[in-house]
Amino acid sequence: MSDNQHGEPNPIVNALSNAVAALRADEDQLALAKAHEALHPKAIEKLSVEEARRQPTVADAVHHLLTLQGRSTDPEQLVPGVRAAPLSIDTGSTLLSATVYTPVDTEVPTGLPVILYFHGGGWVIASKEVYDGGARGLAKQAHAIVVSVDYRQAPEFKFPTAWEDALESYRWLTHHAARIGGDPSRLALAGESAGGNLAVATAFAARNAGLPMPRHILSVYPVAQTSLNTESYIENAIAKPLNRAMVKWFVDHLIRTQDDLADPRLSLIDADLHGLPPVTIINARLDPLRSDGAKLEDALQKAQVPVERREYEGVAHEFFGAAAVLEKAREAQAYAGERLRAALSGY
Repeated sequence: MSDNQHGEPNPIVNALSNAVAALRADEDQLALAKAHEALHPKAIEKLSVEEARRQPTVADAVHHLLTLQGRSTDPEQLVPGVRAAPLSIDTGSTLLSATVYTPVDTEVPTGLPVILYFHGGGWVIASKEVYDGGARGLAKQAHAIVVSVDYRQAPEFKFPTAWEDALESYRWLTHHAARIGGDPSRLALAGESAGGNLAVATAFAARNAGLPMPRHILSVYPVAQTSLNTESYIENAIAKPLNRAMVKWFVDHLIRTQDDLADPRLSLIDADLHGLPPVTIINARLDPLRSDGAKLEDALQKAQVPVERREYEGVAHEFFGAAAVLEKAREAQAYAGERLRAALSGY
């Protein structure tokens, strides 16, 4: 096989995936998928980790589509009224790089609420930069400071390093929120995909560690269990931008042994979820992880945790951060912001 062909998607599966999307996806989601395809992404499950980390992302596709539409790609123009600044979080064992998003059009007499946000990427690829759209949108919609942190990734740092970094970031925030203009009594957790898992897992880890509890958890298309045979994994086995084979690739790079798959931090539906704050779950219909969200909703209800879940038709995994080009993303961000604002208001 030549270097050019290495990692190329199977042409038959690719054509079938596109045909199914054409029937099920919203027009703007299809336009975004075509913009991504124009960047020639390879099949991540066929690549080395190093190669996978170089692949064009959905954020790159948004940038490409905005350019085709003759629109600005400047994040500060796409989400006006939010300022971004770098931050370093010292967990005691490592320094984590973070970005602080602060709404500048909100005048409050005391500190703003703070949302600790975890990006997606299967705990292996991507970064806070790739997930800028979701974090920035939440700062605007929730009228809150958002701290988006780059936790350490597998395979260099296997499970459970990312979870430990997430908890230590939250611990840091409970002590240092005022340093970034935040109110330590009004904290929330949020994340997308792998980060949606980390948001929930960090909440019960914080409870177990006796830390002050967050007021709300936003979990966007989270990984919530470890079977690849759920209804949505089967239905969306060859979906884009996330498919069943990719999830297996991520998990294979993440875990130390098969025993890790039973750990409640990975299999959230088997965790003790009692005493968690209210949770908002957002799912996309065209996503292998849709059933994970439904199963997590059921598990939270059984644990008597207030939970609300919304499923967005016609959109795929990664839609949430693409509000610059997707109507459903704008709706989902507004809904998430409203839920977070209500939970974080009051002192």
